[in-house]
Amino acid sequence: MATIILLRHGRTSANASGVLAGWSPDVHLDELGRTQADAAAAAISACCTPERIVASPLVRCQETADALRAASGVAVETDDAVGECRYGAWTGRKLSDLAGEELWKQVQEHPSQVTFPPSPQFEHESMLAMQRRAVDAVRALARELDERSSDEQGGSGVGVVVSHGDVIKSMLSDALGQHLDDFQRIVLAPASMSVIRFVGDRPFVLAMNVTSGGLGEAVGLARSTSAESTVGGATGATQ
Repeated sequence: MATIILLRHGRTSANASGVLAGWSPDVHLDELGRTQADAAAAAISACCTPERIVASPLVRCQETADALRAASGVAVETDDAVGECRYGAWTGRKLSDLAGEELWKQVQEHPSQVTFPPSPQFEHESMLAMQRRAVDAVRALARELDERSSDEQGGSGVGVVVSHGDVIKSMLSDALGQHLDDFQRIVLAPASMSVIRFVGDRPFVLAMNVTSGGLGEAVGLARSTSAESTVGGATGATQ
């Protein structure tokens, strides 16, 4: 059996200003985001020492993962497969502007049918392709941890995947047996932790959107949640 902790990166200036960062370079954690990353790292280290830490190559995830590396002493591996959705021409644009485009409604209601528009600067992909690569990566990690724990001590391996809001939501949607069109019903705060337990290839969702702020953070996020999902992930209750 393997346990995977899905850790969303801490808040960035792009989150705070309502910009869809995507694969934009040099999007760093802001001051609050660094505090969130440290708190998440402390929470994870208090309950377990992960055998593997796998992170998106984007700097905001690398910075979040580095806090966990410092707390646990476990090296960080990088995997493009858990990187952000490739939003193409939407990358770097204000969410308020994107909300006026025809594709926005499809992203909200039928994301499985969405392919983001191409861009000369940034790669683009479908949301279904994003989900497939991320799910494949997490299931492969779970199998590797399961094999290692069976060979070495017959226990349970724990891995942490540091990724992005939409990507983690798509992983959770798969684990819950939901269609991708329902993944917008899941809300994840920055630096939130979600947990999937794999028994063989069968996933069990043990927790979602757990933050160092606990219930208060969840209630605050509920108050700030609108009728539509924020593309790229919620910005959190504290602005």
